[in-house]
Amino acid sequence: MSEVQILGKRAQLAGYQMTGLTTEQKNEALRLIADQLIQDKVTILEENQKDIVQGNEKGLSQSVLDRILLTEERIEAMAAGIHQVISLKDPVGETLEVIEKENGLKIEKRSVPIGVVGMIYEARPNVTVDAVTLTLKTGNSVILRGSSSAKYSNTVLVTSIHRALEGSAIPTLAVQLIEDTSRETAKEFFRLNAYLDVLIPRGGKNLIETVVKESTVPVIETGAGICHIFIDETANERMVEEIVLNAKLQRPSVCNAVESLLIHSNWFENHGLRLLNSLADHHVDIYADEKICDVFQEAMKATEEDWETEYLGLAISVKLVESVEEAVRHINEYGTRHSEAIITEDESHAHLFQQVVDAAAVYHNASTRFTDGFEFGYGAEIGISTQKLHARGPMGLPTLTSSKFFIKGNGQVRN
Repeated sequence: MSEVQILGKRAQLAGYQMTGLTTEQKNEALRLIADQLIQDKVTILEENQKDIVQGNEKGLSQSVLDRILLTEERIEAMAAGIHQVISLKDPVGETLEVIEKENGLKIEKRSVPIGVVGMIYEARPNVTVDAVTLTLKTGNSVILRGSSSAKYSNTVLVTSIHRALEGSAIPTLAVQLIEDTSRETAKEFFRLNAYLDVLIPRGGKNLIETVVKESTVPVIETGAGICHIFIDETANERMVEEIVLNAKLQRPSVCNAVESLLIHSNWFENHGLRLLNSLADHHVDIYADEKICDVFQEAMKATEEDWETEYLGLAISVKLVESVEEAVRHINEYGTRHSEAIITEDESHAHLFQQVVDAAAVYHNASTRFTDGFEFGYGAEIGISTQKLHARGPMGLPTLTSSKFFIKGNGQVRN
C-alpha cells in the first residue's frame, strides 16, 4: 500500500471516529486550533520565510509571493475566521425534509458529512487552515496536498493543528498532509476513489483543468477569476474610480480582483481618460482596444489573449462597448463564471446584467473583491465554485455536507 493510500485509509477511519461528535466538541477543537496558531505565530512566520526565500531564488512573481506570504495580521485573520466559523450554525444533522407515507413509514432526510475531502492547492498556506476549519466543523476528515512553493508553511501549520487536536475529541488523523509534492503522487491522489469522497482543486487555471481532466474522484471545480467590471453610460464617475481602483489594487494577486474593464463609449468620452490616468498613476499596465489606444498613448494594444488572461498583478484589459447587451455577450464569452460587476444608475440595465451574466457572483455598484467566504459571513471558504452542480460561489459549511435518508417503520413490507 502506497503512502497516499495509507493516508486515505487513515482519513476514512478518522471520519468514522468523528461520527456522533457534538457541535460543542467540534467547536472546542476549533478553539484550540485558533489559540494554537496564535501561540505558534513566531515559528509559523519563520517557516513561511523559508518559502519566501526559496520563492525568490526560484524567481516566482510578486503576485505568487504575496499569496504565499504570511504576516502577523494574516495569522490573526486566520484565527478570527476560525472563531467566526465556530459562531455559525452546524449544518450536520439538520432535517431537510420529512415525508410521512400512508402506510405509516416516516422518511426523514438529514444533512450528514461528505466523508473524506481531498484538497489540492497552490501557494496559499491560508487554504490549509480554511480547509481544516470547515471540514472539521462539518464532521469531515481532510487530506491536504499543497504545492512545493509553500511546503514549509503548510507543514508547520498542520503540525500546529495536530498539536491542538491532541487535546480535543477529534483524532489528529482527521487532518493529514501529503508532503510529497511530485506529479506522480498528485496523479495517485486524483484516483483515490477507495477513500476520497470529493476532491477540491484550488489554484490556477492549469491546476484546475488538470484535476478536472485526470481525476476519477468527483471534483468540485473552483475556477480562475477573469473578473469584469462594466461601466455603463449612467455610472457615477466618483463611484467608478473608487470601485475600479479597489477591485484592481486592494490585492491584485487574488482571484476576485478585476482583470478586465468594459466601458460604455458615451461614458468613456466624458470620463474615460481620467480613469485610465488614475490606473496608470498606480502603475497598472493597460492593454486596450484600438479606439482607446488612439486617444490614450500609455495603453498597449490588446490581443485576443488579453481578453482571456487572469493577470493576478498590476495589469488590466480595457474595451469600449456600445450597450449593456454587448458587455454581457463579451463577459459570457471570456469570463470564468466567477465574479462580474456593473456600475450604473439605470436599474433596468442592472437587472438585465445580473440576470443574464453567467457567474457565481454578480454585483451592482460594488467591488468584486467581496466574493469571499469571510465577507459573505461563512467565516472562511474552502474555495469559490464556478460550476453549477452541488455548490456555486464561496463554499462554506453547508456545501461540505451530503444527505442521508432515515426511515422509521413498524413492520411495513412492500407489496
